[in-house]
Amino acid sequence: MTEDRLCVVDGTYELFRAYFGAPSRTSPGGQEIGATVALGRSLRSLAQSGQFSHVAVAFDTTIESFRNALFDGYKTGEGIEPELFAQFPLAERMAKALGLCVFSMVEFEADDALASAAAQFLDRSSGVVIASPDKDLLQCVRPFVTTWDRLREKTYDEVGVVEKLGIVPARVPDYLALVGDTADGIPGVPKWGAKSAAAALSRFGSLENIPREVDAWDIKLRGLPTLLEQLRNHEEEVLLYRTLATLREDVDLGVTFEDMRYKGTDEEALTSLGAELGVLLRG
Repeated sequence: MTEDRLCVVDGTYELFRAYFGAPSRTSPGGQEIGATVALGRSLRSLAQSGQFSHVAVAFDTTIESFRNALFDGYKTGEGIEPELFAQFPLAERMAKALGLCVFSMVEFEADDALASAAAQFLDRSSGVVIASPDKDLLQCVRPFVTTWDRLREKTYDEVGVVEKLGIVPARVPDYLALVGDTADGIPGVPKWGAKSAAAALSRFGSLENIPREVDAWDIKLRGLPTLLEQLRNHEEEVLLYRTLATLREDVDLGVTFEDMRYKGTDEEALTSLGAELGVLLRG
């Protein structure tokens, strides 16, 4: 491996965070741009921090993905504030103008792009950092791959995942299938919670290996008969939920490792975007 270090950023999360945390601001044309401007400042600071030689940002260009065809209840764009949704294209333009490699996801999700980049480019770098607080991305953690919650300044390696969830990273999809993930519209199995799911998976390893009968258990768990009854009643659903929670690592991102190397801002594009937004954007 080289000393090159890659950071892949959850751009959708960062835009949402900026929208709800940054002051409102409008362009000369009357469009709300506060989140885009705040996102740009945050990404510029990250790219110019010197921590990473390579930086890429993934966006959910459309909220829906292939998972919506698998499960009607999966997350959609319904309920997203129009002033936020309208800034998605601007956010991608901002990231590109800042000289960052951008993954614009349509069939797949931004999280799939982050997982794929971490898996596909790990052997080219000395380490990959996934900048996102999302629990589902913890499944990507392995030697030399960590997740980074920038807001809380918390990094999760393999030990950190076990401390946080009580399971190893590879079992995160099984865990989310049991407890659910409200952010993604995954309901989980009734009665199962974080403690029961962690106990079962840490002992038995996977959904398939969890004994469905009480007599086969060699650890104690409160409400076990009810938990197993619910699991038996939702056998097909829980496997589907795991599929929904499993991130794809085989997405064709259409870039090389060198394409993600940070070489500074695109001054022409940044100046043009700044004039359109009525904001002085500094490279």
